[in-house]
Parts: sequence; structure tokens; C-alpha cells
Amino acid sequence: MVPSRVSPPTGDGRVLTQPGFGQPQPTPDPTKFSVQHASDAKAYATIDELNKEHKLAAMPFPAPRGVPEPRLSLAQVLGGNGSDALSEIQTAGQLVFHALGDCGSTVGPTSQNDVTDKMIADFTDATSEPGGSIGTPRFALLLGDVVYSFGEVRYYYDQFYEPYRDYPAPVLAAAGNHDGMVAPQTNVASLAAFLRNFCAEGFVVRPEAGGLSRTAQIQPGVFFTFEAPLARILVLYSNVLEDPGVISDPPHTDASQIAYLRAALARAKQDYASGAFKGALLFAHHHPIYTASRSRHGWSPDMGAQIEAECQRAGIWPHAVLAGHAHNYQRFTRTRSDGTEIPYLVCGNGGHGLQKLTRGTALRTPQVIQPASTGSKPADQVVFENYDDEDYGYLRVVVNPQQLRIEYHPASDGARSKTPDDFVTVDLQTRKLVHYTAPDLGAQKEAQATAKLAQANPLKTTTTPSKKSTAKKKTAAPAMSSKKATSARR
Repeated sequence: MVPSRVSPPTGDGRVLTQPGFGQPQPTPDPTKFSVQHASDAKAYATIDELNKEHKLAAMPFPAPRGVPEPRLSLAQVLGGNGSDALSEIQTAGQLVFHALGDCGSTVGPTSQNDVTDKMIADFTDATSEPGGSIGTPRFALLLGDVVYSFGEVRYYYDQFYEPYRDYPAPVLAAAGNHDGMVAPQTNVASLAAFLRNFCAEGFVVRPEAGGLSRTAQIQPGVFFTFEAPLARILVLYSNVLEDPGVISDPPHTDASQIAYLRAALARAKQDYASGAFKGALLFAHHHPIYTASRSRHGWSPDMGAQIEAECQRAGIWPHAVLAGHAHNYQRFTRTRSDGTEIPYLVCGNGGHGLQKLTRGTALRTPQVIQPASTGSKPADQVVFENYDDEDYGYLRVVVNPQQLRIEYHPASDGARSKTPDDFVTVDLQTRKLVHYTAPDLGAQKEAQATAKLAQANPLKTTTTPSKKSTAKKKTAAPAMSSKKATSARR
């Protein structure tokens, strides 16, 4: 759907009593933007010069509502109509949601819509479980860089509202560097459009939605704890630099995110101990701690050390860490000194231009990218497990009381494909990687019915002996398609 008349968004928008998500009826994907994206080459040239002269630094941001630990729940973002969804999650004992980053395309709508079309197809999963489909995604979490190149409000329709026009669930977001960057020679506050469209104080349809139904999100700010049945996600803001990510860098930024982590982790540990919360603890931020990229979008070791210090202080670590920034998919396993394992996933191929990890020979996985070490500078082993730098895609996250499973789905597989190209499963109790315990989605009953039917009606065959078979041997079929085989080799 493209607005019949496109004009710069003005005003605060239309206030509603309940949130709005996808359109009542699906519409065809557009073939072009409603507002042509201008070239940012001149702005980037200026930024590169400033970077060479070390004149760029992290930028301050408004304090979220409810510090030291701003909190938001799935019940709140669903509004008064969320009781059925929450009940279904509790009845099924399973939560499903999507996660992806670096979505905003500047060249056209195709890449983003290929991803969101496949995500929307996940809502068509049907099972015989009570309370509806246990596979229904309940929300999407964007991992930063929602709108390129400088989070401009005039591009929010083409890069956010239009691609998610038919997504029938809430969309939340961590802010990325491009959401907070300010173009040179412009008089715009950092994060202005992001705060307007993701941190509203109530349900409001912004003018930039272009007449679509989706209301602005009601996040308390750029860092917050998001709580849903079976999952608690600590969302951080890693600021505006290309590299590295920053959560606290006085005097450029304050230590509010350190105080937030301290409060959130202390409460999480207490809730686990008391039994008030049973589920997965995840961290989400834009810049990755680890990456195998050999060009741009590198590691953020100082940010990682600050997060690690607060985990050490509280005595609790996440079950998994989600990030974007690098424009591809990557998965790592960090093995801590106590033997527990933490998956770190990068999913920055949500629609913006893809980035190859190397310019020459492809990388082979798995391989150790950080060995375990002790002494004055202890470090945990980090293994680079898998990657995809050829496709756009997203994560499908599944949580039940025992396990956390994170799947990677490339858009090129098509909407009808439901098998992930990569996945990892964490046991919530032991915090180690395990084999996934698959649920019964109804196929077992169908298989049993088919077997009974075959037993009741056995095929009658007759054989004629022959002196010598002259039939040629058939060539065995490949175990997987060439695409799947390629993915398996990565």
C-alpha cells in the first residue's frame, strides 16, 4: 500500500485507546518507494574525515521513563486485547517471536519485503494444540538500524511502516547507530524520529505511518527490560559510532545503562531464585560483541567488558545474546570457565545491503576465534559456528520452560519453507547447548492414521523370477538440496 499523497509527516498523530498492528486485509508488495531516497555520499565523506581526525564520539540520549530499570511487558504492548494471546502462551507452554536487524533499505522495497513476507508466513502455522497454534509469533524485535541513513522521519513509511504493514503483531526495536546518527550540517536531535515512533507515551498513529493501522510503539526509552511469558529481554543502546558499540563512555554519555544493568540483573537473579520467573534471559543490542568480519563492523570489546562486569557482580548471565550491525548472519558459542555455554548471534541481514565476511576465500566453520586463557587477562573460548553472508533473513526464537531454541531462516528459502538453515538450543537449567526436544505438532497422529490404513489395506504384489536382472542401478538422490548443502558447509 502506497499513500495516494506523500507529504512530510507533521503533527503528533491520531490517539487511540488500543494498539494497531497489521492491516485488516493483506495488500500487494510495492515495487518502488513512495519517497525516493537521496544519496548520502557527501554526508558519509564528511563523517569519514571526522572519524580519521578522531572527532566523533558517542552522543547523549534522553533518560527513559522508569529508571533505573525501565520495564515494558507484552501485555502492555498488546493492550486490552492481549489476554487471549497471553492465555495461549501459558496453555501451550511456549513463546515464539522474531528478531532481525539492519532492516532499512535505501535502494528499494524488495529486499525488506522478501524478509517480512516470509516472517508473515510463520503466522499460518496450524496445529491441533489447544488455544491455537503454539508456533504463532507474538512480536518482532528489531536489532537496530531501522531507518537509514540517519533515521530520518521522512523515510519511516518506506523503511518501517510499509514493510510491516501486514505483520499482525507488535514490533519493538533496539536503536542502532543509524537510528541515532545525525547527518552533518543538519539541525536534528539524535534519535528524534526513533523516539517518536518507538517510545511514544500512548497508542498513537503517527502521520509517517501513511494511513496504515500500526500505532507507534510504547517503549519507555532506548534501554529497557521487555517481559513476556517465558522470556525476559534486556535491550541496550550501543550508540552512534560505526565501531565500536558504547553503552557508557563518560563524559560523552552517562552511566545510566550500567545502573540499569545492575538493577535488571539483580532483579532477574532474585526472580529466578524465588521462582517468580522461569524462562530465558536474553540480551539484545545493535553492535555485536563478536564478529568474524574482516572489514567493517568489528568487535566491541569494551562494551562487552562492561556488560561482563555487571554479570559477574550479579552472578547471572544471559542464555543468549542477539545483535545486528554486521550485514549478514553469524553465530558464535562462548564457553565460560564453569562449562556453561552462551550463543551470540548476529542477524544484521534484515533488508539493508548484504556484507561479505571476506573479499577472498570463504571462511570455514566451525573455528576458534578466541582461545580460552587464564592469568592477568582471562578470556573464554569463543567458537565461530556458522554464517550466511549471501541471503537476507531473520531469527525465529522459541522458548519453553526447559529450552531456548533460536532458528535462522533466510528469505531466499521462500514462504513455504519452515525448516531453518541454522539453529541452536540452550538448556535453561544447565545453560549448555543441547539437542532440541521437538513438540508434537499433529504429524504424529497423521502418521499413525496412515500406518493403520496401510495395515488394513496391504498391497498385493506378485513377483516373477528372472534369470538375470538387466535393470541399471539408479543414482542415489542427494541428501539435501544444493542450497541446503551450501548452508550446511558454512
